[in-house]
Amino acid sequence: MRAANGLQVWISQLDRRQYALAVGFAIGVIGAGIGLLIAVIGPLLAIAAILGLLAGLYVITDVSAALYAIIGVVLLLPFGVFPVKVAITPTLLDLALGGFLLVYLFQWMTGRRGGLRLTPVHALISAYMMWLVLAFALGLRHASPTSATIRQFAETLLSIGMVFILTDLLRNLAMLRRLAQVIILAIGAQALLAIALYLAPDSLAEAALTRLSRIGYPAGGVIRYIEDNPALAERAIGTWVDPNALGGILATAAMMIAPQVLSKRPVLPWRWLTFCIFAAVALALLLTASRASFLALGVGLVMIALLRYRRLIPALLVAGLLFLLLPQTQAYIDRLIQAFQGADLATQMRIGEWTDSLQVIGRYPFVGLGFTGAPEIDIYADVANMYLMMANQIGLTGVIIFLLTMAGVFVYGRQAWRTARDKPAFAAIHLGYHAALFTGLVNAIADLYFFRLDFQSSITWFWLIVALCVASSKLVLDEAGKTAAKGAIA
Repeated sequence: MRAANGLQVWISQLDRRQYALAVGFAIGVIGAGIGLLIAVIGPLLAIAAILGLLAGLYVITDVSAALYAIIGVVLLLPFGVFPVKVAITPTLLDLALGGFLLVYLFQWMTGRRGGLRLTPVHALISAYMMWLVLAFALGLRHASPTSATIRQFAETLLSIGMVFILTDLLRNLAMLRRLAQVIILAIGAQALLAIALYLAPDSLAEAALTRLSRIGYPAGGVIRYIEDNPALAERAIGTWVDPNALGGILATAAMMIAPQVLSKRPVLPWRWLTFCIFAAVALALLLTASRASFLALGVGLVMIALLRYRRLIPALLVAGLLFLLLPQTQAYIDRLIQAFQGADLATQMRIGEWTDSLQVIGRYPFVGLGFTGAPEIDIYADVANMYLMMANQIGLTGVIIFLLTMAGVFVYGRQAWRTARDKPAFAAIHLGYHAALFTGLVNAIADLYFFRLDFQSSITWFWLIVALCVASSKLVLDEAGKTAAKGAIA
């Protein structure tokens, strides 16, 4: 700050000739730098780098902008990396999280922020984080960590730490509503992109997606099909590469949007736009052919209907009947039946993974294998069930701590719901966040992306949902406490 003030004083003291020389020198240096950048990496990447630099400079001046940058990266470019390699190649998520943390810490150092806001849930989250660290340390006896594993584990801890930061950061309803707006618009953009790429000819969609190879995406073979068989139907992937990972994101985000469609005070000014975004997200989810995510969406909608919007029940019944009777959905229904019967290849592979996972749990029941590797060739940790994968890597003890943490979030949310349900400005947001978390936990029964280290954007999204649940509950209870205090004084 003193350096900036000194520079301003120095500039103000220059005469017109000196000022013109200084401006000319600055323009020359900037122009030469841009020319060199274009020569080295090409015009397209140069423009992207310049725009990214300008956006980065703005982000590090505003903590809300930094938070919105995280949401934008997670939902729109989840696997993007910085296009220029210096010593390392950070991901765009690394840069967004780092910028956000830097701005937040700078506010503490400059005295603009004080008095960390905590809740009883944070004690459970702290216990879970400490157990993760212990499991990681104990897992080192099986294999040495790679630099990627260390970075991804650190990112996971930082993502979980978002629960502490957002609870402290979101101190008023206006911030909470603006954040909900950003999420809804960003997921709407991802849904439209996923639908457009699905409907486009395969060659055009492939060409469009492979352009992202300059920022770390695959250079080919990105189009996905059911059971990875080109003879079967295509699956929507958007910019998420994996249709099941995209399905989990869409299902949880849809739960944030659904209450807004029926709310008396939706966060977007146009209810029709909210409904269109929800419809686009639901359609994109259907096109992913992710059966676990689709069923989780249904469970989440039932939860919302039972807790708040009973008039949604007839609409759900009609939608269910149409889904069962329409000719266009019969293939999807057939795949759902095959899943429950264990008749298709994908489900059979899942059952095989679950069986192997139970054997791993039997050998390492308490602390698991850790995150760095397995001691035997026939043992693997990845399994299409987040809870079994957790048990493999952090043991049954870790699973219990995690489930107690999630229970704590819902208990704390239930306490806040008694107040939030009578406040139209709070109710839809608060309910949507908790429905999103519940949907994510249901979806995790048949998917692993909210815990798998190399899917950091999925992990960040999951813990962002947890953070929003806790932060909204804290805000509601604080407002109720202020109202009660004013009433007592009066």
